[in-house]
Amino acid sequence: MRRNLVVGNWKMHGNIKSNQLLLESLTDGLRDLKNSDYVVCVPNPYLFQARSLLEATNIAWGGQNVNQFEEGAFTGAVSPHMLTDLGCTYVLLGHSERRVLFHETNLSAAARFDAAIKADLTPILCVGETLAEHDAGLTEVIVASQMDAVMATLGDEDFARAMHLNMVFAYEPVWAVGTGKTATPEQAQEIHQFIRQRIARRNAGAASKVRIIYGGSVKASNAKELFAMPDVDGGLVGGASLNAKEFEAICRVANSLSSNPCLTEEDHIVS
Repeated sequence: MRRNLVVGNWKMHGNIKSNQLLLESLTDGLRDLKNSDYVVCVPNPYLFQARSLLEATNIAWGGQNVNQFEEGAFTGAVSPHMLTDLGCTYVLLGHSERRVLFHETNLSAAARFDAAIKADLTPILCVGETLAEHDAGLTEVIVASQMDAVMATLGDEDFARAMHLNMVFAYEPVWAVGTGKTATPEQAQEIHQFIRQRIARRNAGAASKVRIIYGGSVKASNAKELFAMPDVDGGLVGGASLNAKEFEAICRVANSLSSNPCLTEEDHIVS
């Protein structure tokens, strides 16, 4: 029913030469993988390069963040139309590193989500708990608060628009990002199911269609067990997305496990 999705988050890595080698290798390696969707979210200075190398391929590209304003005196910020000018179709929002290091909040994530859908960017909203919150048994409370801050701002028209754009949720347990730790497949499934049930409170039909991807240290070695879970629809991949062979291997797992390779964009639209 849902196509798997694999998103590579390069974070603050790359240079013109290494980017070209990586993207050319991925273009070759993923060319014949038709059952899933693939995205790379690259640093803003390299979006033009990504566009020039990925146009007419089966790999999309996106931004790692976006400002909620279209223009103005916001030094260092990037507006939604700047991303779409460069051919971006996806954007990450609310990533744990943005929340922790740059003090972004649930409210700012909601504002950016709204700006993204109005610009026809598919939002990938990241939600997840810290180690302290996890150990305190607060995972569902934290994830619900992060989701609700966004969902509460969406009227019916905006919600339908977000669905038309195939909005994505990414569960990234902060305790498993960049630490080498990962949730067990069963732990990931439990929270992915919770996220889907939370969406169902708004729209049951939408809940069955929204893709929820896992973002806690996904590797080729654990991708198959994670992606086999019924509510895990792929991965948000950090460090492993900088290694062409590793990222390709993850994408091949996703491709082999996609439940409906014929799903089209229209299948996601919810009125």
